[in-house]
Amino acid sequence: QVQLVESGGGLAQAGGSLRLSCAASGGTFSTYVMGWFRQTPGIEREFVAAISQLGGNTFYADSVKGRFTISRDNAKNTVYLQMAKLKPEDTAVYYCAARKFTHSSKWGDYNYWGQGTQATVSS
Repeated sequence: QVQLVESGGGLAQAGGSLRLSCAASGGTFSTYVMGWFRQTPGIEREFVAAISQLGGNTFYADSVKGRFTISRDNAKNTVYLQMAKLKPEDTAVYYCAARKFTHSSKWGDYNYWGQGTQATVSS
């Protein structure tokens, strides 16, 4: 059983940056694909980014490509989401998630979830 705890959300101005972290415990972190999703009220959870077990492959939604960077530190059991050039439409609750085997952009394919962290971008 994997437990995930996100941190680093907050308030930023448009054009600014935020860095989210997700600390994992209770499993072998390096065996999990890690993903970031986001959700706003009334909208289905949306894929943001994912990273393979050893960090060699990364995947991004078109809406964040070139602005967000996902990375991981397996020694620290932590995955990060560096968000830059923020836009008001990036405002959401951000969740990290974990799954075995291969990357997926479908939230239903992930087995473990954090509680979420709010990121708000003002215009």
